[in-house]
Amino acid sequence: MQTGLYVSLSSQLALDRRLTTLADNVANSTTVGFRATEVKFNQVVSDQKVADVAFVSQGNEFLSTRAGGMTETGGTLDFAIKGDAWFQVETPSGPTLTRDGRFTLTDAGELVTLNGYAVLDAGGGPIQLDAANGPILLSADGQLNQNGQPIAALGLFSADLSGGFTRAGNSGIITTIAPEPVVDRLDAGVVQGYVEESNVNAIGEMTQLIQVTRAFESIASLLRDSEESMNEAVRTLGGSR
Repeated sequence: MQTGLYVSLSSQLALDRRLTTLADNVANSTTVGFRATEVKFNQVVSDQKVADVAFVSQGNEFLSTRAGGMTETGGTLDFAIKGDAWFQVETPSGPTLTRDGRFTLTDAGELVTLNGYAVLDAGGGPIQLDAANGPILLSADGQLNQNGQPIAALGLFSADLSGGFTRAGNSGIITTIAPEPVVDRLDAGVVQGYVEESNVNAIGEMTQLIQVTRAFESIASLLRDSEESMNEAVRTLGGSR
């Protein structure tokens, strides 16, 4: 009977974690550049003499690599990534990867995010432009040009998530393994005048949220019934002495 309680509890812990990720995904279904969090659950088999008892692990989080839709804005400092790559920006938490390409210029000509964080080039340095030197145009190779002259280049980076990651802000991530600049890759690039929307399927996530909530409530009810049965057994055995 106690084994059943432990199995139910392990399942409830896993469902609680999934509820958290689903709620976060739904909350960020309109966040530019957001990548949905998924959870992979593994089965842990207990070493029993009579029968195998399967517990559920708390799960490992990973990012959905599905690309979000692109929305045309026409803004010269709005950029969207095509392919599996990330921008890198300097935040108080350190270099952070993001797919949110809504940038702006400071009075000093530094390219920054809407939160004021410096956008980095492939070498990890801040991108410097001249706000008074004409319109900024993006060339096919990622160069930022003014008056027909290359001024700087947007840095694109690959994210190795195998070592884990943490969220930073709404759409940023910090990887345990240092990201590497993307070079000579035809499957990754940047387009100007567009932004990438969240890759969250809000309807699908809401449906899963309802299903997981019901499963969580069902297990909670099972735990209550098991506890009542155990208490009843204790009372019965105690009264038979």
